[in-house]
Amino acid sequence: MNIDEPNKGNNKLLMKYLGLATQLMISLALAVFIGLKLDKWLSFSTPLLVWILPLLVLVGMIWQIIKDTSKK
Repeated sequence: MNIDEPNKGNNKLLMKYLGLATQLMISLALAVFIGLKLDKWLSFSTPLLVWILPLLVLVGMIWQIIKDTSKK
């Protein structure tokens, strides 16, 4: 009996969620950056796109997570 075998499944699952978390953080940072640039370029008085773009990213990521996990 090998002790490392149960950890292989855990490591695979951990890497899957680590990749998902990294994707979420990079997507949110990119959405905020693009929102800042667009707000500045469009000369909005309130930072509208800084709020809207990350919200759209979060909704899209949650939709993707639900879609991926409902297959099982």
